[in-house]
Amino acid sequence: MRRAFAVALGALLVAGCGSSSLLSGNKVDYKSAGTLPPLEVPPDLTTPKEDNRYVVPDSASKATTLSGYQAGRAQSVNAGDATVLPAVANMHIERAGDERWLVVSNDPPEKLWGLVKDFWQENGFLIKLDRPEAGVMETDWAENRAKLPNDGLRSLLGTYLGQAYSTSERDKFRTRMEHTPDRKGTEIYISHRGMEEVISNQQNASTIWQPRAPDPGLEAEFLRRLMVRLGADEQVAKQQVAAGPVSQRAALKTGADGLEQLEVFEPFDRTWRRVGLALDRVGFTVEDRNRQQGLYFVRYADPEAEMAKKDGEKGFFAKLFSSSDTKVKAEQYRVAVKDEKDNSMVQVLDKDGARDNSQTAHRILALLHEQLK
Repeated sequence: MRRAFAVALGALLVAGCGSSSLLSGNKVDYKSAGTLPPLEVPPDLTTPKEDNRYVVPDSASKATTLSGYQAGRAQSVNAGDATVLPAVANMHIERAGDERWLVVSNDPPEKLWGLVKDFWQENGFLIKLDRPEAGVMETDWAENRAKLPNDGLRSLLGTYLGQAYSTSERDKFRTRMEHTPDRKGTEIYISHRGMEEVISNQQNASTIWQPRAPDPGLEAEFLRRLMVRLGADEQVAKQQVAAGPVSQRAALKTGADGLEQLEVFEPFDRTWRRVGLALDRVGFTVEDRNRQQGLYFVRYADPEAEMAKKDGEKGFFAKLFSSSDTKVKAEQYRVAVKDEKDNSMVQVLDKDGARDNSQTAHRILALLHEQLK
């Protein structure tokens, strides 16, 4: 009897998953597979009782969303004398095509690092990579729970079914922070990577995980949320993120040495930023960078191989996106950005700094061209 009841419930859930009318639109409500660490207040600081701006929702008891956090924050305007999460002024969004980044004029990366890390945790993510010395922070894979049906059956059974009731998509976000050219402020870049579960064999209904295209809309949404989190007015943040696109172009060409390179029709400063964001988007690991020399030191990790390896190790859907120290072996390359007056040239070098003419180098340039063209 119990088994029949469980089967009936499962059928109802499947039917619910297939009903697009139940989806909750474009809302964002992420949840990682693991448990979020608590956010601790330094011992010499106290949280004002009358001000909910410093109260972070308990992720163990309910979904952690920015909307809920802001609702509590809006209940009071006066902060009192204690400042746990100071507001940051003098911010604006810069944009090149679909690419956006946040510029904070008067605060260096080391001052903003902790605030940005707290921001991701408040939004339901676990931090998988935390390298302040390289200016790179990356979340673990997480599921957008807002895409699940929000009907009464889910509310009734969600506590018991847990991870068995989930979407077929996962997302992770990388945040890269750099000094502004004057070394007084910070440029913050957010890049998205996505995976989706698809049927690989119609006969036995087996599935595989494969990459899906980066979503500039999600990147823009989290830049807007981060801007508000750092103290900007919400309407101002919406207006800046929604500003009209700027047309940009890039083209692959053969250099005088007969090797392929990528010409970007923009000055060095803008090309440097866009190349860094493109590397993040397509799954490169940026180990170091030298802006003065125009060099990114990268390793290329195939996202399909990464997910396949996790799948083989975990063997269970719910554990597929849990934290893991497993890394796919990848070769080291240097991506060089050279100033050509009004334009810039992007070349791929091997780990010793020599021009690389391998198939992998061509692949890297093609991936960058796809992002920058």
